[in-house]
Amino acid sequence: MKHPDDAELLERFRAGDAAAFGEIVDRYERRVFAIAIRICRHHEDARDVTQDVFVTALRTLTSFRGDAQLSTWLHRVAVNASLDLVRRRGRREGPGLEEVGDQPAAEPGPESTAIDAVRAREVHRALGRIAVDQRAVIVLHDLQGLDYSEVAETLEVPVGTVKSRLHRARLALARELGHLKETEPSADAGPLR
Repeated sequence: MKHPDDAELLERFRAGDAAAFGEIVDRYERRVFAIAIRICRHHEDARDVTQDVFVTALRTLTSFRGDAQLSTWLHRVAVNASLDLVRRRGRREGPGLEEVGDQPAAEPGPESTAIDAVRAREVHRALGRIAVDQRAVIVLHDLQGLDYSEVAETLEVPVGTVKSRLHRARLALARELGHLKETEPSADAGPLR
């Protein structure tokens, strides 16, 4: 059975098919939550953001012009809602992701050692200690796998700004991880996955 693409789901939703919206939620809820939990660092906040994103989508998708892909638009709404919540509450650091029931994007496989799992948790804790704007770029690029242009579109900034924010974010993350000498990322390091 062929799964409808986003454009088909949007068309069905605009025609009054409520099930189409349910399919959109099913398709993107995990990604939206993953963005929110990594930026907000608190499970309840991430659940609130996820709910807000889909309430916003329900209210505005009928007028969605399609200037961006649906996934990019939902990522943008998720990032903005997460950043707004963090700034409003003044939170920079929260519990590690393993403490809130979510696993890092680079979940250790069976071949990974206990040391790898500890290092992954340290990276995600350190992520919670860097500035929220820097965290957003790392989450989108290194953890969600968006390329520079997709991150730029999501954050509504030029690609050059994304690259410089990512560079500064990786430097800040490296400072936070200074105690892990052998895993310290360089400024030119690749994705954190």
